[in-house]
Amino acid sequence: MKVLIIIPAYNEAENIEKTVNDVIQNTDYDYVVVNDCSKDNTKEVCEKNNFNMLSLPINYGLTSGIQIGMKYAYKNNYDIAIQFDGDGQHQANELHKLVEEIESGNDISIGSRFVTEKKPKTARMLGSNLITAIIKITTGKTIKDPTSGMRAYNKSAIKELVENSGLSPEPDTIVYMLKKNKKIKEVQVEMKEREFGESYLKPIKAMKYMINVISSIIFIRSFTKKDKEVK
Repeated sequence: MKVLIIIPAYNEAENIEKTVNDVIQNTDYDYVVVNDCSKDNTKEVCEKNNFNMLSLPINYGLTSGIQIGMKYAYKNNYDIAIQFDGDGQHQANELHKLVEEIESGNDISIGSRFVTEKKPKTARMLGSNLITAIIKITTGKTIKDPTSGMRAYNKSAIKELVENSGLSPEPDTIVYMLKKNKKIKEVQVEMKEREFGESYLKPIKAMKYMINVISSIIFIRSFTKKDKEVK
């Protein structure tokens, strides 16, 4: 299968070289860096290394960055597109697990920290548990790591993302996909802590994120018309 790794990057100058080299050295998949008009020298680092890159003229945000990557995958007829963070937390040697689940007939596979491992008892994980519970209530399905940014999509899921610009790389899109009868499988992976830079989800932003995600699931995605299952 033809596989594309989409690496969204915003101000990841200290991480992007190591991240892309990890992909190059540990997979035989194609990749594209989507530079979201970084204010640091992320673009220059990519250019210096001749990385395959799409560089945006304006900072559109993560959702648009992933959308552009999915359009690139769709246009170039990739069978699988994988979202892979540019901050170095994801490990490329785990990606074959996601690809294998798509090859086994799933539409979406999620690199999960909590398939076989227990969640730590932190405020952030309490938020994750709440999202898991709401997804369960609205779809009947259990997603243990709903905020994971490591996800693989098959052609039908790529097409769904391309044709619906309102879909984001967030937990509410999982609900939408489940309502569209997409088969979703979680696989256990290891993730590292960010080495350089800071996460955009600081306490206040994290709280706003939780409110937005939960509101979207309850008031938008939960009303998505469920497709009839094809027998």
